[in-house]
Amino acid sequence: MKDAVSFRTRKTSIYDKKSNTPFKISRSKFFNFLSCKRCFYLDRVKGLKELSSPPYTLNNTVDELLKKEFDQYRKKQKPHPIMVKHNYNFVPFQHNDLDKWRNSLKGGISYLDKKTNLIIYGGIDDLWFDLNEKKLIVVDYKAQSTNYPVTVSSYLDAEWHQSYKFQMDIYVHILRKMNFSVSDRTFFYVCNGEKTSDKFDNKIVFKTTLIPYRVDTSWIEEKLIKMKNVLNLDKPPEIEKTCEKCAYLEGGKKL
Repeated sequence: MKDAVSFRTRKTSIYDKKSNTPFKISRSKFFNFLSCKRCFYLDRVKGLKELSSPPYTLNNTVDELLKKEFDQYRKKQKPHPIMVKHNYNFVPFQHNDLDKWRNSLKGGISYLDKKTNLIIYGGIDDLWFDLNEKKLIVVDYKAQSTNYPVTVSSYLDAEWHQSYKFQMDIYVHILRKMNFSVSDRTFFYVCNGEKTSDKFDNKIVFKTTLIPYRVDTSWIEEKLIKMKNVLNLDKPPEIEKTCEKCAYLEGGKKL
């Protein structure tokens, strides 16, 4: 195993307010700012490295298989059965840059916010095209396993799913800045692993549910300006009382 390190070494990951080069902020880092300004500052300005987490290999496998499945209908420009089931006049959106947009490490979808000189980017799962409205629809695949029924209200109101809604808001915002016509209507394609079988039998049965979510992008530009102001601070913001990471670091200092 490699020795653990406390600080980032890649210069492009650390913000320098004296530089005129646009600074990249991912969708996840933007959410980190909304969650805790202090932790965001320590990470992006001071280079304090976040704790790593193991890859979500099962979720990633579901994502990959869904992309392959929808790509079959994308190539034919035919509606996927889930679209037919809900009487939506949609087809999977076809574009030469789709694979790039799906991979945030290759750039994902992005735009330069000229007011802040920040490049905002993220990787999408899928785009559908509404043949009636002639607009793009952002779709995010979600794999999970719960004993509770997956409904619109229970899914969107769950505390841990607030970041999912933010995710959709920012994706739609970015795509509009890329000059695409994008619907306010988005969907979570939720794949729930059922636990009702009496044995494993080398397979997990998933039940899929389409959860609609209407985005709100009105708050984003104001928060981008506030985020830039935090990046330009000379010292870290005060500790966030609701942040578990702040509490952990503070507890460590006391010990």
